[in-house]
Amino acid sequence: MRALKPVLLLVVLAVAAFLWGRHTSEPTPGPAATAPGISTPRTADAGTLPSFLPPEAADILRRIASGGPFEHRQDGVVFQNREGRLPAKPEGYYHEYTVDTPGLDYRGARRIITGGTPPQIYYYTDDHYRTFRSFEVSR
Repeated sequence: MRALKPVLLLVVLAVAAFLWGRHTSEPTPGPAATAPGISTPRTADAGTLPSFLPPEAADILRRIASGGPFEHRQDGVVFQNREGRLPAKPEGYYHEYTVDTPGLDYRGARRIITGGTPPQIYYYTDDHYRTFRSFEVSR
C-alpha cells in the first residue's frame, strides 16, 4: 500500500494539471454558444480569419460583403435551419453560402451561414450542418 501512495499522488496531480490547463485555456462561452453544437464566436476582419476557417472562406466572405457574384446557384438561398441547431429565428433570417473544397467537383460540405440582412452573425460548418462555429466579421 505504501508503494501505491506516490503513484496515486502523481495520478491525482496529473489529472489536476490537465483540468487546470483546460480551464485556463478555453474561452468563456458567449451568448451565441448557448445552443448545442455552436461554439464561441471568434472575430474575423479583412486580413485575418479565425483559425478554424479554411483559406477559401476569405473569398466567400468578400463576396457576401459585396453582394456577389457567387459561383453556386444555391449561394444566398434561405437556410431553413430544419434541424434547429442554430438559434430560432423567423424564416428568411438565415442564408447559406458554399465554401469551396479544393479537389472536389461538387459543392462539398463546407458552408457559411449568415443571419440577418445585412448579415449580423456568421456560422461555419464543415460537416454539412451537423455542427456550427460562430464568428464575427468586423466591418
